[in-house]
Amino acid sequence: MKKILIVDDMMVSLMMTENMLADQYETFCASSGKEAIEIYRKELPDMVLSDLRMPGMSGYELQLALQEEYHKIIPFMFMTADHDEETESKGFDNGAMDFIRKPFRPDVLLRRVANIMHNVEQVQSLKKDAETDALTGLLNKASSEKELTKLCKTNAGALMMIDLDSFKLVNDIHGHAMGDKVLITFADILRAAVRSSDLLGRMGGDEFIAFCHGIHEESSVAQKAKFINERVTETAKKLMGENMNIPLGASIGCVFIPMSGTDFPELYKKADKALYVVKQNGKHGYNIYTEETHESAPTDAINIEQVEMILNERNPEDGALILPFESFRTVYRFLKRTRGFYSKNTCLVSFALKRHKEGGKITLAQAMEQFIEILQNTLRQGDVLTKNGNNQILVLLTNTDAQRNVTSAVNRINKNWSTAEGGTYFWFNYEWLVMDR
Repeated sequence: MKKILIVDDMMVSLMMTENMLADQYETFCASSGKEAIEIYRKELPDMVLSDLRMPGMSGYELQLALQEEYHKIIPFMFMTADHDEETESKGFDNGAMDFIRKPFRPDVLLRRVANIMHNVEQVQSLKKDAETDALTGLLNKASSEKELTKLCKTNAGALMMIDLDSFKLVNDIHGHAMGDKVLITFADILRAAVRSSDLLGRMGGDEFIAFCHGIHEESSVAQKAKFINERVTETAKKLMGENMNIPLGASIGCVFIPMSGTDFPELYKKADKALYVVKQNGKHGYNIYTEETHESAPTDAINIEQVEMILNERNPEDGALILPFESFRTVYRFLKRTRGFYSKNTCLVSFALKRHKEGGKITLAQAMEQFIEILQNTLRQGDVLTKNGNNQILVLLTNTDAQRNVTSAVNRINKNWSTAEGGTYFWFNYEWLVMDR
C-alpha cells in the first residue's frame, strides 16, 4: 500500500483529510513541519500532502528542507484556502505536483492523489530502466559507479569485484542464449549472498560489483565466496546437465572501507589488484587488498601440489574434452609440433549440421547443443572438440589408426544421433584428414 504523509496544523482538517485517504493509502499525520520531517525520515512516504500556510515552517519550507536533505524531487501536493494565483505559481516553481483548494470533496482529493501516484510510478519506471542492466536487473555500470562514489565516502563496508570464471566457455560451447541464462542465474546467486540493503551492479560481461555494509572481517568475505562458488556449480549443472564440465566459479577481489580509503576510483583499482591475485592463483576464491601485500611484498610462490591442483580439471568427466576455439587451436599446434614423437596418428575431423526436414520446434542452436553432447559422450577422453561458428564442430581424434578409427567413431556418432530429437530434423556431414608428420 502506498504511503502518504499528511501535514496540517489544524487538527480537524488533518483528521478529515486522513479519513478521506485511509481506505486506499497508508497514512501518517503531522501537525508541524518539524514533526513531518521526523516522520518522513522514518517512513519515507511516497508523497506528501501538506497545508501551505503553517506557523513555524510553511509548506514551501518543508518541501525545500526535505529536497535539500534527500537531494531529489519529492512528490508534494499542497492544500490551501488561498486563491492567489501567485501562490500557486510559486509552489509549482518549487516542484509541487498539484494544488487542491480547501474545502475539497473526497472524490476530488482521491482523484488528484491517484494522478500523482500514477505519474510518480511512470517516472520511477523510466528511471529504473535507465539505471538497471536489462538482462540481470542489477544496477548497470554507470549507476553502480554513481552510487558507489557516494557510498564509499560515507559508509563503512566491503567493496567486492566479482568475476564469473570461465564464462566465455558457456557461450562458445552452449551458445549465447545459455550464456544469458547463466548470467541471470549468477545475478540471483549474488542477490542471495548479500542483504537487500547492500548494493549490487553489473559492470559488463561477466564482471559484477558489490558493496556490503558493515563488513570488515575476512571471515565474512570467505563465507560469501564459498556460498557463491558452491551455488554456481549446482545451478550450472541444472542448466547444462550433470555432464557439464566447464570450470565455472567466482573470483572475488575485496577492499575494506574506510581502512583502505574512501575514494571510489582508487578503491576500485585496489579491489582489481586483489582480484588479479585470485586469477593468478587458480580462481574460484577471494583475496583482500592490503597495502603491504599488494604494494610492496612479492607474491609467495605456491608449491608443486598446489600447481597441480590448479591445472587439473575442476569437474573431470568421461568423454571428449570440450574447449573454446582458441584453446583448441593451441592443442592442435602442440600436437602438430610433437607429431613425430608418437607412433600413431592424430586426425582432424570437421562435422557440419544441416536441416533436412522442416517442422518441429527444435532450432539449429538447440540441435547443436544436443550434437555436442553426443560427441562428448561418444568420443574418448583423449579426444578434443570445439564449436566453430553456428553449425560446425571440429574434433581432434588422437592416437588413431586413421581410416578405421574415424569410420568407427562416425558410425557410433551416427547411431546415437539418429535417436536424438535433433537427429529427426538435422543431419550431419563430415570431412577428415590426418595431421601431417
